[in-house]
Amino acid sequence: MVTTIQIDERTKELLDKLKIYHRETYNELLRRLAKAHQSNSGTEELIETLEILSSPETMREIAEAIEDYESGKGKSLKQFRKELGA
Repeated sequence: MVTTIQIDERTKELLDKLKIYHRETYNELLRRLAKAHQSNSGTEELIETLEILSSPETMREIAEAIEDYESGKGKSLKQFRKELGA
């Protein structure tokens, strides 16, 4: 079942800043935040998320990796294992 909720623009902007990657859905984001809140290490997970989001270099690397994946430049798990000799 899908439900629509209403949030104001400021709340949406805050949620956008908490996304791990630009295509993360609000449903995924809210579930991740809710699970983090329920777990004992929730605070640590949120801190780690904020550290990642505050690192321009890390965010740039994530964006580049997503672009590589979407353009088919990535390697398959089979190729990666072969390179590692596994």
